[in-house]
Amino acid sequence: MNVVILAAGQGKRMHSDLPKVLHPLAGKALLGHVLDTARELGAEPICVVYGHGGEQVRTALSASDITWALQEPQLGTGHAVLQAMPGVAASAPTASSTLVLYGDVPLTRASTLRRLIAAAGSDKLALLTAHLDKPQGYGRIVRVAGQVKRIVEEKDADDAEREIREINTGILVAPTAALARWLPTLGNRNAQGEYYLTDIVALAVAEGMPVVTAHPDANWETEGINSKSQLAALERVHQRNVAERLMEAGVTLNDPARIDVRGELICGRDVGVDVNCVFEGRVEIADRVSIGANCVLKNCRIGSGARIAPFCHIEDAVVGPDDIIGPYARLRPGTELGRGVHIGNFVEVKNSSIADHSKANHLAYVGDATIGSRVNIGAGTITCNYDGANKFRTVIEDDVFIGSDTQLVAPVTVGRGATLGAGTTLTRDAPPDQLTVSRTKQLSIPGWKRPTKNANPKKKD
Repeated sequence: MNVVILAAGQGKRMHSDLPKVLHPLAGKALLGHVLDTARELGAEPICVVYGHGGEQVRTALSASDITWALQEPQLGTGHAVLQAMPGVAASAPTASSTLVLYGDVPLTRASTLRRLIAAAGSDKLALLTAHLDKPQGYGRIVRVAGQVKRIVEEKDADDAEREIREINTGILVAPTAALARWLPTLGNRNAQGEYYLTDIVALAVAEGMPVVTAHPDANWETEGINSKSQLAALERVHQRNVAERLMEAGVTLNDPARIDVRGELICGRDVGVDVNCVFEGRVEIADRVSIGANCVLKNCRIGSGARIAPFCHIEDAVVGPDDIIGPYARLRPGTELGRGVHIGNFVEVKNSSIADHSKANHLAYVGDATIGSRVNIGAGTITCNYDGANKFRTVIEDDVFIGSDTQLVAPVTVGRGATLGAGTTLTRDAPPDQLTVSRTKQLSIPGWKRPTKNANPKKKD
């Protein structure tokens, strides 16, 4: 099966410098969704017809299984497929068929396309059509005695044809050899002055080739995107579909209308997700995990029994079993937490490992550190890991107690069982099992009075 994906359109109504097919839906370019579907079908080769945004499109989605055909100028869908035919014909067997898809129609299911391909067989033209209550803007399927005879675009249709509810989605399968024969003969005598791919239907009928149809399970599968409003509408359709699959697999969603999955979300049993959570990249959530409201999780793993409180941001990190994170915690790339770790409100951890049952419950920064088990990190603690040019590592061994408002100036090691007094600025290693304190002497000044406002202050000379 050859696949040609039309992706040359400008997308004027998007009002954007970004090519239309590169606008993201669920965190992935529209064209990326279509390419994934083509690959799911086992398509080879895949030819993308590009135009507006040219090299930007190619750079964003370049892959070894894609060939590219430039359409310049853009003279319609028939002209677009014609640009792909030299490459398709050269790399495909003569008996093969070609599936035509659109780079701005991202949600067509592979199961729908398999039905279309099966209907086409090796010797028929198969059209994916849909029935709409309001078909305005779409080409209509004209049948005679139940058989498809032609497609008429709305701008070229008469009043009776505009009443037809069966519409052309543009997606079709045709014998490759027939396409190569028909496309050079297309004319452009129509309201748009373009070479319509839909005109091949009349050519197939004239040759006696059967024209058959298949239909999608849902009409949103064939909806294209031409504006930001349409993009937002299909985003919600996609996210609702994802939410339904998650709930069918046993995930509890407090509100399935308020979740965004922009990648792959893998959940174990008895997982609960509160509202307004965003999952990006690959996120793996083990059994019995609860995710609080308004969290963002990206490329991370969450261990079984962990609890993520509201307003947490976790990226490229590993959360261990039975950990408690947040609220308002941030785990940055390179963070790895052991079992039973507590990371509390307004605590940031970056490129650090924290072993079992250690805790930093409030207002701390842990960066470039290796922290042992059963460590207590007091409020206001900072690992000073950056000297303005280089970063250094802090090592805190098991059973250490770090008092509040402590600064650890890396590179530095705190020995096993040590205690750092509150307010300590540690610039040298702290020995194990001892109290280390770094403070100035406390003074109280007798007779000192707090300044007061003077109604008529005098300027100093």
